[in-house]
Amino acid sequence: MSPCVKKIRTVDLPAVLSLINELALYEKAPDEVEMTLDQLQKDFETGCFDDLVVLENEQVLGFALYYFGYSTWKGKTLYLEDFVVSEEKRGRGIGKLLFEAIIQEAKQTSCKRMDWQVLDWNEPAINFYKKYDAKLEAGWLNGRFYAQDLECL
Repeated sequence: MSPCVKKIRTVDLPAVLSLINELALYEKAPDEVEMTLDQLQKDFETGCFDDLVVLENEQVLGFALYYFGYSTWKGKTLYLEDFVVSEEKRGRGIGKLLFEAIIQEAKQTSCKRMDWQVLDWNEPAINFYKKYDAKLEAGWLNGRFYAQDLECL
């Protein structure tokens, strides 16, 4: 059976969490993951995010977790929070299949823009996005507060 892209199901969440941890290890930040399966399931059930998974024989090979936002300049946006294919499954066109499904999701939901981030040292990912003529913009700094920061404000 060849890989196919589907909307995530609750049964897929443990595999997605495993891939989140695999991604954190690749990005040299394994200790930063605080996500638990219970929290992921709760957030999924309350609609905090949506997710596409690539399945082959019911095994999750990769996922693209996203949510919708809004740009005051453009309108509805799709933000691709994480996009990962299991390292052992890379090189089979699974990333292409998944990324093109996310692009279709943005089109079908009338998004005016699709956004994501990529680490500046992640050459394989940068080269992947360049194949799509993606605009990788310099000059923007990410602003962020964590929960403990918010408590102090």
